[in-house]
Amino acid sequence: MRPHEFEPGAASDAVIAIEGLTKTYKSGFQALKSVDLTIRRGEIFALLGPNGAGKTTLISVVCGIVNPTSGRVRVNGHDILTDYRAARAQIGLVPQELTTDAFETVWNTVSFSRGLFGKSSNPAHIERVLKDLSLWEKRDNRMMTLSGGMKRRVLIAKALSHEPQVLFLDEPTAGVDVELRQDMWRLVRALRDTGVTIILTTHYIEEAEEMADRVGVISKGEIILVEDKAELMRKLGRKQLTLQLQAALPAVPASLGAYDLQLAAEGTELTYTYDTKAERTGITSLLRDLSEAGIRFRDLRTRQSSLEEIFVGLLKEQA
Repeated sequence: MRPHEFEPGAASDAVIAIEGLTKTYKSGFQALKSVDLTIRRGEIFALLGPNGAGKTTLISVVCGIVNPTSGRVRVNGHDILTDYRAARAQIGLVPQELTTDAFETVWNTVSFSRGLFGKSSNPAHIERVLKDLSLWEKRDNRMMTLSGGMKRRVLIAKALSHEPQVLFLDEPTAGVDVELRQDMWRLVRALRDTGVTIILTTHYIEEAEEMADRVGVISKGEIILVEDKAELMRKLGRKQLTLQLQAALPAVPASLGAYDLQLAAEGTELTYTYDTKAERTGITSLLRDLSEAGIRFRDLRTRQSSLEEIFVGLLKEQA
């Protein structure tokens, strides 16, 4: 069984269970192709993929915005089609688009969103959410007077207004300033600590690397990989050893050709890339062969490949 397939025995640990999900539009375009995915209760799950890969379609189906062609989605045990209201009440969604009622105040906008889910009035909760998002001072402002960053904060407040167990963040930091981005991630971590499950899509892959517990990669409507982030970095990551040479080299000697070394910094740096999971890294033999070739170095450093580099490599394999 592939790591992203649905496991019936894991149901108690699953807040979202997706089985055989497909979506084909009237044009014939198949946006999702038999997606199986289990998202665990209380985790931060990053869904990565290029534009058009199916990220937003998948989120839209789970949130009940788009009807699937086939397959099944359950949220906290509630089927998204046959038990829509109960399933949707579990979910908060922060969409990409900044769509709000321009003439309403921040307070009314967020309070109204809570009421849509049949929740009784709870001013204390609304106040807490607005304060957490640095919106309290803007509570009486009309939406039309807010900056783009502040409107983004209001969208998050709306999504949290009915105290959901699952929060979808679809490109939440696109076009926002660094301060909001940091505020948002602080809030996300705090929510996760209270048991809320966070699913995010982002173009800033370094954010996924910093925030996520697990990572899923979607390409051409298919989930091609789901893995714990740390395990993914260990299994697919590569390391680079960079040697700072005592004297510049005009070219890599032929005797070192087997190592596929890269010469940089006007011949003063040699970089060797190796597989972190291989039995032998080749570093010992490289250093020996460098010495035999009369090449001396004064310093060395290593660098682990980033999640972004792993992601790009996976997509190249799928091309």
